Amino acid sequence: MTVTCEERSFWWDAGRPALATVEPLQAVVFDLDGALADIERDGQRQAFNAAFAEHGLGIEWSVEEYGRLVCIGDEQRRIASALRRAGFGRVSAEIAAHVHRTKNEVFEDSVLNGDVTPRAGLDDLVNSLYFAGIPVAVVSTGARSWVDPLVRQLIGDGIADTVVTPDDLPRPGREPDLHGHALWELGLGPESALAVAGGPRGYLAARAAKLATVVVTTGYTVGADYTGAADVRTSYDGLLAGGCEVLHRRHWAGR
Repeated sequence: MTVTCEERSFWWDAGRPALATVEPLQAVVFDLDGALADIERDGQRQAFNAAFAEHGLGIEWSVEEYGRLVCIGDEQRRIASALRRAGFGRVSAEIAAHVHRTKNEVFEDSVLNGDVTPRAGLDDLVNSLYFAGIPVAVVSTGARSWVDPLVRQLIGDGIADTVVTPDDLPRPGREPDLHGHALWELGLGPESALAVAGGPRGYLAARAAKLATVVVTTGYTVGADYTGAADVRTSYDGLLAGGCEVLHRRHWAGR
C-alpha cells in the first residue's frame, strides 16, 4: 500500500524508550520569525506604517504601541481595530483588507531590498554550528516567496540544510508540522535536534514537536511563560555550538 503525505506519521510519535541514551546534537532548527530576526518590530511594523501612509490614513504605530497590538494574531483584525479607534466605523474591515494587501507587498519588497537585519550574535552562532558540522534548519509561518531570500540574507546562501514553510505541508496551518517536517527532511528524531525560538508561538510549536528548545526573547516576547525550555535568554551573547550541545544534553539527561 502506498502511504501518502497526508497519512505520514513520524517514527518518534510512538514515544521515547524509558532507558534511551542521550543522543548527540545533530541539528539546530531556528524559527525565522523572532529567532533569526525581530521581524515584527523591524519588518512588519514598518510595513504596516508604510501601508497606512500609502492609503493616507494618518496612522503610525510606534514600537511600544505595536507591542501591545501583536496579541491580535489576525493582521486584518489588527488593522481594523486601529481604524475603528481612528473613527472609520463600519468600513474599517473593508479598508483593512486593502491596507493588508499593500502591507504584504511593502514587506516583501523590504525583504528583497535587504532591509531586515539579523539579530545580534546570530552570525557567530551560525558560523560555529557550520564549523562544528551541525546542520541548520529554518522554519517559518511566512510565504516562501519572501522566506527563502530572507534566510539567505540573514545567515548566508546555502547555510540552511532545509527551509520549511506552510507551502511544504500536506495540512497547512499546523505549526508543529513545520518542525516535524524539518526533522523528517533531515532524517532525525527530535532527541537529536535543538530548536531555537524567539517567542511563545514558536516555542509552543517546537515543544509540540517534542524538541528541546532554547528561547531567545525579543522586546515583545520577554516575560512570557516558557516553562520547560532548555534555556531562556534575551540575546545570543556567548551562545555557540558548544553551548547548544550542553543545553541539548542537559535537557534530555534531565528527562
